[in-house]
Amino acid sequence: MRPRALSALVLGLVLLITGCGEAGKSLEKAAAPPSASASPSPTPVTKPSPTPTTPAKPKLRPAPKKLPEGLHRASGSNGVALTFDDGPDPRYTPQILAQLRAARVKATFCVVGQQAKRYPELIARIVREGHQLCNHSWHHDVNLGRRSAAEIRADLERTNEAIHAAAPKAPITWFRQPGGRWTAEEVTIAKQMGLRPLHWSVDPQDWDHPPAKTIIKRVKGATRHGSVVLMHDAGGDRAQTMAACRHLIPDLKRRFGIALPR
Repeated sequence: MRPRALSALVLGLVLLITGCGEAGKSLEKAAAPPSASASPSPTPVTKPSPTPTTPAKPKLRPAPKKLPEGLHRASGSNGVALTFDDGPDPRYTPQILAQLRAARVKATFCVVGQQAKRYPELIARIVREGHQLCNHSWHHDVNLGRRSAAEIRADLERTNEAIHAAAPKAPITWFRQPGGRWTAEEVTIAKQMGLRPLHWSVDPQDWDHPPAKTIIKRVKGATRHGSVVLMHDAGGDRAQTMAACRHLIPDLKRRFGIALPR
């Protein structure tokens, strides 16, 4: 074989062997598993933030099955006691005061502490015109008697303070539980504070807004000497009560006399 041809053959064999080696390396690289650095990092687990909890409301004591002893349900005389709850109210309380003044009789106003604070001038007028004041709780809490002794006392004290801010020297003789939902604990605390528990014997349910003629019929049918009549000068639309009282006040005065409870 000629030297030129032999050199070409050897060169070809070398190139063939080298090419196969590189191809093997390429295949090895392609088949190699991905390195750890190329693995996806695990998704971090986010813990849910704690949900803020609302403080539990204080538990109420069980409601009594009957009214406690010691409630005043009579006027203490032959006269009829007129009582007006939930005020004072700038629209209706002046109307009742005007009717009482015209008839020359006195009544008991069971006032709510928030209302007394809002309308101190009406508290002062009630006292100035010779009427009686009754504590009717701070915001007409019908469940007040079922709360703790500390809560009951604080409520009555707060209401007394609002009344005395408007009429510093006015005596507060009575306490009336909203809705008549009395408890023995409440009666005891009220008495400790010098407040006598005033209930009623005649309830025409004027809080439910019946017509004036219905209020008149109910009061006249149930009233006797010594009755305590419950009506409202606030807490909603009392136009029908105002209309009924224009008849009832002079009628009850004529038939029984009207007196403050004692």
